[in-house]
Amino acid sequence: MDETARLLLWLALAGTAVTFAGSAAIWFMDEDRRIRRAFRNVLKLPADAVLSANGRGVGFNFARSLAAVAWDQGAWCLVYRIDELVGAELIVDGEVRARAYRGEGRRALERTTPGTGQVTLRFIFDDARYPDFEVALWAPGDEAKRNAPSPAEAIQEANRWIARVEAILRRASPPRPPAPPSPPPRPPEIAPLQAVAPASPVTDIDPPPWDETPPPARRQPGRSRRDEPQTRDLFEDDEPDEALS
Repeated sequence: MDETARLLLWLALAGTAVTFAGSAAIWFMDEDRRIRRAFRNVLKLPADAVLSANGRGVGFNFARSLAAVAWDQGAWCLVYRIDELVGAELIVDGEVRARAYRGEGRRALERTTPGTGQVTLRFIFDDARYPDFEVALWAPGDEAKRNAPSPAEAIQEANRWIARVEAILRRASPPRPPAPPSPPPRPPEIAPLQAVAPASPVTDIDPPPWDETPPPARRQPGRSRRDEPQTRDLFEDDEPDEALS
């Protein structure tokens, strides 16, 4: 009797341990938790806002101004800067029903009736290699999943994320700096004065003739006043001609 009770006790303990281990494994391998752990690993901090569905997810960390997207339940992640987020679109059966873009007003959701296809939230980033990322919030076949949302709930959740993206875009947009004042007009440029060489004194101009008196004429040597020919004045009074008298 004692051996049977001891055996049953060990079986109960083993079953409890297996159940606990299975529950811990299910909890640890939960899709949302795996994606959150992946975001914590790549963002270096826990994500402040996380959206996950069908093995994909997107998360934001506002302290570091980073965003991350995950594929395959967090097996592969890609990190963006928050200022690279351009906008988001709510797509129902291929039709864009709501959207929010940087620099535009939010297009509000007008029709909340679900379609027969899938509900997708598309994020657009300013990246040439990976410009967008889609999260299917509801797809055909999700009704068989446990705790899966209905199409109407998926549309409402996507609409809430459109409003959140609009707030993130406003927060990430840097304020526009004021326009710089126009520079004052430039003063007219004045050519520098060139040094003028002093004029050389004029030396080849003859002095005026009135500045000097002509030199006296030289007398020829060897002649005296006596040698000059004597001329007789024709009108000198002579004695009357005797013949006329």
